[in-house]
Amino acid sequence: SVETRASASSAAAPTPDDASKPAGDDKVGFFAFLRAQCFYLFTFILALPLFASMVVMFPFVYFTDKYRRNALSFVNDVWATVSTSLFTPIEVIGRENLPSVETPAVYVANHASYLDIYSLFHLRRPFKFISKVSNFIIPIIGWSMYLTGHIALKRTDRKSQMKTLKDCRMLLQNDCSVLFFPEGTRSVDGTMADFKKGAFSVAAKENALVVPVTLVNCSKVMKNGREWAMRSVPGGIKVVVHPPIQSTDAQELCDKSYNTIKETLVQYS
Repeated sequence: SVETRASASSAAAPTPDDASKPAGDDKVGFFAFLRAQCFYLFTFILALPLFASMVVMFPFVYFTDKYRRNALSFVNDVWATVSTSLFTPIEVIGRENLPSVETPAVYVANHASYLDIYSLFHLRRPFKFISKVSNFIIPIIGWSMYLTGHIALKRTDRKSQMKTLKDCRMLLQNDCSVLFFPEGTRSVDGTMADFKKGAFSVAAKENALVVPVTLVNCSKVMKNGREWAMRSVPGGIKVVVHPPIQSTDAQELCDKSYNTIKETLVQYS
């Protein structure tokens, strides 16, 4: 079931809630506000020529690389990497643990900030991620998501949830990686929630590699619900890639991924 939660979540760390919750107060200064507005403006301006290039490339890419769409994914990576580079440092730790571009895998990460997907694009892997339907109608950004082949989900629609998991299996069968946020939605306060089992059921059924990824400091830089402020955080954002795991037992994959990500958040807290 998509709604099944990780049974070992309570044993992941001695202080699981406080340790993975971002530290610091809620005060937001003028420069954090200004930095966020400049970030959004720069991101949108940069997206315009990149989106135009995607429109030109799309017919050729669709008919020659229907599932991975490597060229379009590369444009996504350029957009996210350049957009963030002027505003917050993002470091990938454990890049050697990444499967090759050609290897289909299920990437799973904690989810606490608007900046999470920007950070994950720094992995430079042509994965498809799941996003709510309304995001696909956002001018330029949402349209580029559609062209790249990311997956639309109606969160409250059970049929849409099942179709999404079926689509992910189909992508894996065609050597295309997928990305899940197993918590289901962004954390309200930065504390990591239990994992739902859908991503791991997909991986288990296809016997695909699962790559746990821990996102550190995203919610400190840009807190969920306060997307109008972008703080400067010492050390910036860390994207920690853990060694892949593989099993035909979905619960085992779920528990191992949860514990690995949780323990890393504790380590960096």
